[in-house]
Amino acid sequence: MEFIRACDDLAGVVRDAVAGMVGMPEAGECVKMGADGTPTKKIDQVAEDIIVDYFARHPFCRRLISEELGCADMGGERGTIFLDPVDGTYNAVVGIPFYALSIAYAEEGIVQAGYVQNLATGETFHAVRGCGAYLDGHPIHVSGTSLLEESAMSVYGRKFDPTRVQELNRKIRRWRLLGASALELCYVGCGRIDGFVDVRGTLRVTDAAAGMLVCEEAGGTVSDLEGSILTFPDEVSVGRSLVATNSVVHNKVIEYLR
Repeated sequence: MEFIRACDDLAGVVRDAVAGMVGMPEAGECVKMGADGTPTKKIDQVAEDIIVDYFARHPFCRRLISEELGCADMGGERGTIFLDPVDGTYNAVVGIPFYALSIAYAEEGIVQAGYVQNLATGETFHAVRGCGAYLDGHPIHVSGTSLLEESAMSVYGRKFDPTRVQELNRKIRRWRLLGASALELCYVGCGRIDGFVDVRGTLRVTDAAAGMLVCEEAGGTVSDLEGSILTFPDEVSVGRSLVATNSVVHNKVIEYLR
């Protein structure tokens, strides 16, 4: 819980630092090429610098992995922090209020705690392994929707072949394209949507680690496109595909994706 409290403090500082940039052209200025192989926007760099500086001064972990910085030694005795300083950068740059800070803490390859805050609204999700998932301090649980025909799902829609999701699209009630994976996983966790599908093969551990734990601790299921356990390398240039659901409809979704 000390880690979660630290994330709360950090989120407040980050939110204040980027607030004046949101919706402004300067937020989208490319300042360098990130370790994940994509351009780093100014708003990402501002947020990451604050967080990396904090963890350098407060050794919560032995190393920190971020999509902009890559892997850095933090001086702690053990553990790894997976960081996405602004998940949903495009939304932040153009002023759509759906972008998040995502931080996860792992030991021996297993995520133990996850923290996701919508930086536009302050709405905060967190989870600790074995202790459940929470939204603004209140326990959350996935939806009970059991029929695909009644379900609402989010799909990540940037540069992907829609062929794989066409059959599923014909079956479910609603699609939503929201544009911030960490928050979408948390939305599955709190029952706002029944599933989240990302078929691009570019989702990174920094995008997903915290949100996955929130979803799973809230009763959800997260897998690869075949329904198998989803694993990520500690390397931000390597991506994966993902399916997250309320568990009840998971096998049905996998069937249609096949």
